[in-house]
Amino acid sequence: MKKSKKALPIVLASALAATPFVAVPKEAHALKKVTVKADNDGADKDSSYDISFTLEDDLSKGDTITVEFDSEYTVSKNISSSDIDADFKIKSAKASGKKVIITVNEDFEDGDKISFTIEDGITNPEDKGTYDVYVSTSNEDEESTEVTIKSSSSSSSSSKDYSVSLSSKAAGEATSVKLGKISLKGSDELETNEYITVIFPDEDMLPSKIDAGDVKLNGYSVKTVSVKDDEVEIKVPSSVAGDDYITLEFSKSAGIENPSAGSKYTYKVKYDGVTYESEQFEITKSGSSTSTATNSFTVNLSDPSAGARSSYTFDADFGSKQLKADEELVLEFPSADMVPGILSASDFTLNGKTAKRVSASGNKVYITAPSNFSATSEVKVVVSFSAWITNPKTAGSYTLKATAAGRTLESKSFTIGGSVVNPTPNPAPTPTPTPTPNNTVNNSTATIALTSTALGKPTGVNVAIKGLGVGLVKQRDFVELVFPAGYKVPAYIAPANVTVNGVAANYVAVRGQNVLIYPSQDIPAATAANISINAAANIVNPAVKNTYSISVFTSEEKGLLFARAVGVGMPAPAQPAPQPTPQPQQPAVTVPTNAALFKVNTANFTLHGKTYPLQVAPYIANGNTTMVPAQFFKEALALTTQWNNSTVAIISGTKVMKFTVGSNKARVGNQEITLPTPVVLKNGMPMIPVRTVTDNLGYKVGWDAKTSSVFVYK
Repeated sequence: MKKSKKALPIVLASALAATPFVAVPKEAHALKKVTVKADNDGADKDSSYDISFTLEDDLSKGDTITVEFDSEYTVSKNISSSDIDADFKIKSAKASGKKVIITVNEDFEDGDKISFTIEDGITNPEDKGTYDVYVSTSNEDEESTEVTIKSSSSSSSSSKDYSVSLSSKAAGEATSVKLGKISLKGSDELETNEYITVIFPDEDMLPSKIDAGDVKLNGYSVKTVSVKDDEVEIKVPSSVAGDDYITLEFSKSAGIENPSAGSKYTYKVKYDGVTYESEQFEITKSGSSTSTATNSFTVNLSDPSAGARSSYTFDADFGSKQLKADEELVLEFPSADMVPGILSASDFTLNGKTAKRVSASGNKVYITAPSNFSATSEVKVVVSFSAWITNPKTAGSYTLKATAAGRTLESKSFTIGGSVVNPTPNPAPTPTPTPTPNNTVNNSTATIALTSTALGKPTGVNVAIKGLGVGLVKQRDFVELVFPAGYKVPAYIAPANVTVNGVAANYVAVRGQNVLIYPSQDIPAATAANISINAAANIVNPAVKNTYSISVFTSEEKGLLFARAVGVGMPAPAQPAPQPTPQPQQPAVTVPTNAALFKVNTANFTLHGKTYPLQVAPYIANGNTTMVPAQFFKEALALTTQWNNSTVAIISGTKVMKFTVGSNKARVGNQEITLPTPVVLKNGMPMIPVRTVTDNLGYKVGWDAKTSSVFVYK
């Protein structure tokens, strides 16, 4: 057995012993939980090496990680960053003697786990034995771990003497798999905590995760199971220690799918440097399996009318893929304007259980299964009427997509604007018929007025329509305002910032310079409609002094309803006397006394009646995601919050959330989640989706229409 030792040179050791200490050296840190694993442990074999460890000190951008191999190894001098597969950003990589030196390109904190693979450039020692590999960083002392190298003859030996038994041989179907009996070579025996690796014919056969309870080794449940690409790694339990054979069983609930038909396949099992290959087996195009998995599902709507608010219900079967607790189901709607700006988890259920959290990005809605959700391939999804999902505005046939555990299903076509397809009970009142057109209405006295004519400043807009030639149905029809070039119209306007005849709008959509306003009440023909958009909607006047024409249309009348000139930076042109606009009647909301309030595009927050400044104003991203500065969580919610130009950490009790600037991924404890939009840096301050933090840390979010403020409380 070969084992290298690192000794302090005698002269240096003597000198240190004779020299008195005059200062206390800086405390040394050593890495924790260092593991080094060879993919091929045969002597004189080229092998990739998997390395992982936990930091005890921070590691900053530009610092290095060093892996030093025993002197018996051969390390290629041509190693570069392309030979390193890491879960972090790499600036560079190089070889120096027996060392591989990696320069990191991001910041890490004490306690972070680092893992990477040196994929090429390492050749094992020529003789079998135990060898040391040392791992260190710029800030932490080296820590060694042992790697056992076996004789090349045992490593390369192979056998094809065990059978493969499948519960289904149909292509793409879920199946159980039985392998064995595999007789171990020579005097080899199973050892507790050693690993067996099963190489599947195709990585698409495997789910992202397999539960240990779904795998049996020699008739006993295994300790752990991990999945990576086409390999499944199984930890040997003590119950089979000493066995000189291997049999493996994967139950159907493990989520394994058969590969495609038309080829012959084999399984490979690796243990103690020996690879055992199975007999060949074939997959058929169809089989006798009774699997009910289907690639499509039926969508039921409470109201199939174009533009109507509706519930959405469907049952999806993902076959061998399972949705599990704390994992995401993604719904892809036909268009982004169907999804409102604010979503509540209470409006979404999976198999009758309320979602843990819900977020949206464009036309996609991300639904996280609750922690008590039972893993299953069959999922009933209910999006309630109160979620404010609206149908496409144009009649036609549409589909919905659902994705879980990496598998995407597309629904059968459902019709908008026609009869109900398998309707569920409708919680909404039946829309009243569109009133008969009344072409005698005269809008010559209709007016449009700005609340501010200042150049380049936000303004409110008041529109007084004398009467409608064709009535509007609530939640379905709309009034459309077209702003001329020069005006800045935001990508999203909250319905609470717009009223129609004194009542908050049902929904507001923005299409470039066009603002579509859906009323919350029916407006009969020949009836006046007074529309008020307040300045908080953030419609900004042109920066050039001039008169501008704003046009008004409705979804139910052909052609222009009317247009009016408004003056910006100058007196407004004369208009017919406007009709008085009713005062907005907003629903009463009780704001908790401990709530922190903020407004979009306003750089401050309010707490206990006092206003405090924010370095950057909150804003709306992608039309429906509210972004707030990291400072808000620290100063408004009193959460322990740390940030720099690259990372953010928010701590509540024992729960830690970590964000990376520029990334749409975050970590909550050990779990990775997807953000509705990436974290961005504005004026040196990271901006974070507020609902991601509040939903994960148990805070509640509300809307105070009276002050146009978002409030957060616990």
